[in-house]
Amino acid sequence: MKTLPTGMQVHLNTGTTTLAWCWRLTRNDGQVFGFTDHDLPLTFDGTTFEPESGFTASEIRTGLDLSVDAQDAEGVLTSATITETDILDGRWDNALVEIWRVNWQDTSQRVLMRRGAIGQVRRGRVQFVAEMRSLAHVLNQTVGRTFQASCDAALGDVRCGVDLTDPAWKGSGAVVTVDGDRAFTVSGLSAYADGWFALGTLTWTGGANAGRDAEVMMHEVGSTDVTVTLLEAPVLAIAAGDTFNITAGCDKTFETCTTKFANAVNFRGFPGIPGQDTVVRYATRDGGHDGAVL
Repeated sequence: MKTLPTGMQVHLNTGTTTLAWCWRLTRNDGQVFGFTDHDLPLTFDGTTFEPESGFTASEIRTGLDLSVDAQDAEGVLTSATITETDILDGRWDNALVEIWRVNWQDTSQRVLMRRGAIGQVRRGRVQFVAEMRSLAHVLNQTVGRTFQASCDAALGDVRCGVDLTDPAWKGSGAVVTVDGDRAFTVSGLSAYADGWFALGTLTWTGGANAGRDAEVMMHEVGSTDVTVTLLEAPVLAIAAGDTFNITAGCDKTFETCTTKFANAVNFRGFPGIPGQDTVVRYATRDGGHDGAVL
């Protein structure tokens, strides 16, 4: 049961209320935004809640079990605060959300209804719909390590130990020609072996996408040119002359860790784990039952 502040309870007891919804969103980059369904800006706790975004929400749904409660919030993409580019960049992913019920005539009379996080965001032609998940969604996240053949460390992190500032693992270049929305030939990478940057990370340093990161799917060295293909098309179009930095990729196998990075001592997987085919094996007369490693 939720206990209401005294001032808020007195206001509700009058029978004639002046209530509005307010949403405070804190993105992962630390920026805080406020939205309200009232027709004028409201301010409390150092946050101004703007009405211009067209931000509206569905009913609050709450269950008695540990399932994730959800609420949808709908807004327009023409807001100066919420842009299509920021949504595509993932800047609103998993943003923290506070939902308040506020007396708009006296914002000191308010009650926090729910905390949660932004989940799936669906975009239309002129609007978006964001899912607000309750804090129970954290219980669905994997905690701890997974027993698997491949490495579960991120290339270059503390557990991995590879120094990505080493010139052997990084390069820089520029787009020469564009083929589609995510493949392009480049200059500056001809000294690297075929596939050296596959599964790596590309950071745009110039052009429309400057400052954004992208995952590299393929790095192909041909007889006359070098082609880079991204896993997904960037938010804005790639153009000739766009510059970038790129780091080597890792497919998380023990072989790559040993031969490419000479880092077997820090491998964080279990290469000797039996494969899925072991589960469906059946007894045969040709041996394989002497206790040896399969």
